[in-house]
Amino acid sequence: MVIERTYRTSIVHQGYLEPRAAVAQVDALGSVTVWTTTQALFYTRSEVAEALGLPEHQVRIVATPLGGGFGGKFVLLEPLAAALAIALRRPVSLVLSRTEEFLTTTPAPASVFELKTGIAKDGRLTALQARVIFDAGAYAGAPLGIACLMLGGCYRLPHMDIRGYEVLTHKTGNGAYRAPGAVQAAFALESQMDLMARALGMDPLDLRLLNASAEGDLMANGNKWPRIGLRPCLERLKEERARRKASAGSNPRLKRGVGVAIGGWMGGIEPANAVCRLERDGTLSIIVGTVDMSGTNTAFAQIASEAFGLPTGLIRVVNADTEAAPYAGSSGGSKITYTVGAAVEKAARDARQQLFAIAARHLEAAVEDLELVDRAIQVRGAPAKAVPIAELAKASMQFAGKYEPVYGRGSTATIARSPAFAAHLAEVEVDLETGHVRVLDQVVVQDVGRAINPAAIEGQIQGAAAQGLGWALLERMPYDAHGQLLSATFMDYAMPASETVAAVRAVLVEVPSELGPFGAKGVGEPPVVGAPAAIANAVMDATGHRFTELPITSEAVRRAVSRGAR
Repeated sequence: MVIERTYRTSIVHQGYLEPRAAVAQVDALGSVTVWTTTQALFYTRSEVAEALGLPEHQVRIVATPLGGGFGGKFVLLEPLAAALAIALRRPVSLVLSRTEEFLTTTPAPASVFELKTGIAKDGRLTALQARVIFDAGAYAGAPLGIACLMLGGCYRLPHMDIRGYEVLTHKTGNGAYRAPGAVQAAFALESQMDLMARALGMDPLDLRLLNASAEGDLMANGNKWPRIGLRPCLERLKEERARRKASAGSNPRLKRGVGVAIGGWMGGIEPANAVCRLERDGTLSIIVGTVDMSGTNTAFAQIASEAFGLPTGLIRVVNADTEAAPYAGSSGGSKITYTVGAAVEKAARDARQQLFAIAARHLEAAVEDLELVDRAIQVRGAPAKAVPIAELAKASMQFAGKYEPVYGRGSTATIARSPAFAAHLAEVEVDLETGHVRVLDQVVVQDVGRAINPAAIEGQIQGAAAQGLGWALLERMPYDAHGQLLSATFMDYAMPASETVAAVRAVLVEVPSELGPFGAKGVGEPPVVGAPAAIANAVMDATGHRFTELPITSEAVRRAVSRGAR
């Protein structure tokens, strides 16, 4: 059996609450300082220095607390603000209005996916042919490679031909938005999987389990998948679905449907450093060059606590600026806990080793005979022979001190990714009279590697599900025939509100990474990828109509239902 369909997605803005803003000033020696809402501290410094022709040591970037980013806040205003400050020799502040945000920043690009899939009678996929097109706007750089890779990698496909194109147009340039390229690919692929399941009369989860990729299977680029949790997520979602109670509405014009989908993310990689400094009072300071926009500082404190042996309440994480911070990559791509977290673990272990060496000299005991208990180092089996950590720290930070200060260092240059997957189930209610779609229930089962902070991970999943609802039903940036943007304010650009987002149940599956700290993987991107597709499949289940374009607006539903009634 061969099924052929074309799928489209719209331009979607990241929709962060705080607009882009930058303040720059220049000192008497010509050095520039920029305070900015950026996700990428060191990348921003490099771009500003290159744009102005300055050496990097003359550019200082201070990342201010971020009012949302989701991949959209890398470099934009910073070189301009710095150039103006140099030209005027006085501080300059640049802040975008909301309309300027829509007209000049870098949203997720529109896409077209032309898919042709072959499937055998037993449900095994035989072939995939795809033509993928992204509207990159005024500048090249659409997430084409990611989209094509995920399109051809989630399922075992003995034959595939995937070709990607990006088209330049007179629209705003494109950028990253939480799992760039993967969301669009999942909508097309998972809608196609649902069509094939219906055509064969198969359970949609069984079809996915039959074909799901596993460790050792080939990806679209010819590489083999490492250890991944796709199948465990699908199996767990099947269990969760079986436990759900079927619900039915009493109003005949309200139809309910259930849809499933999967989505994954390869995971980001980038070298990183971290520093662990023991303070005079026996507390720890972890110094990193990251921007904490998703709770990564809490994870760093937990990692350091486990590696060093102190409670998290005695550990402080410092997000320093480019003058003082050790190098770290941009906060994005689901890589900060995976890469910088691993550097933090190494730094904490290095600091602990230094502390134990000092304690061994102080207590005249072998390092291997010591243990850390209640903020003190003691000889194992002889608790009376102990010394508080603070006492050792003070002895290393005083006039004529005989110990070197404890200053742990950790570095990573991980080149292997740890991909993560999530499986979604969505239940919707469709009003056949108005076309309004309401999401009633969402279940997201995600492989998180090792849940260092389960509460924070659940928050990431819930937020991603809300953004997926926006992709599926509401958000788009349309242009008219004259090139005028029709949704240049929040009055016109529809986003999920609190009353439109259903309760999201997050189920965590742990398939530990071999390289992440304590087995952790990146968790930010995977939960958004399959959300729009699951909602679209649920709308199909409720209405009997396959929607091949996002967002699925009330107008589109009403029009499709009316055609079906005739």
